[in-house]
Amino acid sequence: MDHITRTEYSARNTAVALVSRIIAILMGYAVRVVFTAVLSTSYVGVSGLFTDIINVLSLSELGIETAITYALYSPVAFGDIEKQKSVMALYRRLYRIVALLVTAFGLALIPFMGIIISDPGDVTDLTLIYILYLAGAVVSYFFIYRKTLMDASQIRYVGVACHTVFLVIQDVLQIVILITTGNFILFLCIGLLATIGYNVTTSLLATRKYPYLKDRNVTPLPKEEKDDIFKNIGAMLMHKVGNVVVNNTDNILLSAMTGLVNAGIYANNFLVFASIRQLLNEVFDSITASVGNLSVTEDEERAGRIFDCAFFVGQWMFGLASICIFMLLPSFSFLSFGKTYAYEYWPMLVIAINFYVTGMRRATIVYRDACGLFYYDRYKAVAEALINIVASVLLTMKFGFIGVFLGTFVATMTTSFWVEPFVLYKYKLHTPLWGYFKKYFLYSLVFGVCLFLTDYLSRYCEGLLGIGNDKLLILLVFRLFFCVIFVDLFYLVCFFKKKEFALVVEKAKFLYNKKRG
Repeated sequence: MDHITRTEYSARNTAVALVSRIIAILMGYAVRVVFTAVLSTSYVGVSGLFTDIINVLSLSELGIETAITYALYSPVAFGDIEKQKSVMALYRRLYRIVALLVTAFGLALIPFMGIIISDPGDVTDLTLIYILYLAGAVVSYFFIYRKTLMDASQIRYVGVACHTVFLVIQDVLQIVILITTGNFILFLCIGLLATIGYNVTTSLLATRKYPYLKDRNVTPLPKEEKDDIFKNIGAMLMHKVGNVVVNNTDNILLSAMTGLVNAGIYANNFLVFASIRQLLNEVFDSITASVGNLSVTEDEERAGRIFDCAFFVGQWMFGLASICIFMLLPSFSFLSFGKTYAYEYWPMLVIAINFYVTGMRRATIVYRDACGLFYYDRYKAVAEALINIVASVLLTMKFGFIGVFLGTFVATMTTSFWVEPFVLYKYKLHTPLWGYFKKYFLYSLVFGVCLFLTDYLSRYCEGLLGIGNDKLLILLVFRLFFCVIFVDLFYLVCFFKKKEFALVVEKAKFLYNKKRG
């Protein structure tokens, strides 16, 4: 059997992840269109709000997964099965504790629902709805932990494909339930059953792939190794606090400060650009295990070259996506959900810039997590969370709902923007940080100019062709093709001579020739 390289593993993971995410986006869009047509804006707001609350409650888990995955890279790379068994046994115990904590904290929030939701609108059975959301989060902890060993072994695509199958089944059944009954409770029950099915199936697949996971004869980890894992878990927990507060509290703030209707409007728009973000994040998540393998088997110079390549690819992808979101999302929301859900120019500009700034961090975050550097910038996460909450509240009081988005931008630029690359360059790459910021400035300048030109030229062409808001579908299709073609050509002209572009082409040729051979 031919040896599979890191590049090939990354390509497999990325290809499956992208196809799966596209399917998820299309199915999620179909569900949301039917959801919005059948149920009221208040139900849309409740869905987004409870999803964010569950994400906040799940903070106790998120640090564990990343730290355990990092702990598995070395034993997987060198075939140390006994060490893998020891790490996974610890993982199982930790997840059972997390399940109990999430359940306890989740139930403790029920008496405060009246404060969290200032205006429930026509939504009934709030407590039951919330419990179903909570149950969906808790059941995962008893099964899904085994999937992490597949991720660390660079075969993440197995779990992703399994998830896609259950997601399609779930979405089809939910659409049927909405159309035939309009019952939100049954809608959530279908989601809960699909979650259980996916978790159990993935656990069985992992056990079949790694039968030694069933062994009861497991040597406990040495104290110093266990202490290192707990140290990393604590650091990652702090990182995830910052991430969740920055990215998953907008619905909560909007609901508490401006009402459930505004939260519902944001929830539908968030569904679109969050789906795009998840699609692009899949590219980076798919290479994490390969980067982890690289970090324990290769030198720093090679790691630096691959990082530069990943950073270059990321800025291109997120630049294109941010411009498309800015140009297309208002018309898309208008056409899909109604005029009420379409944001105007300035909110969209802030959302697009936030999307780009967040995307520019992905390469750095993947390398930081894969190389186990998350301990060094743990306090940054707490500062980011505090700044985000304070800035969002103050700016929302001053500027209305757009202040929530501005608060996110302020928090990111005052912390993560410079701290994350500082840690990566100081503790792993050991090269001058100025090179990173020089690239960042160049990439951002190209993005800003391209955004302005795309908006100006697109509207100019629309005027010449007589395409306006009275022809939304035609306008949407025209802007999509215009953005993709113009932005990619603009970026190609700007970057075709860069060494990072040459490396991307080289890797693409390698995969093509290997496939043909």
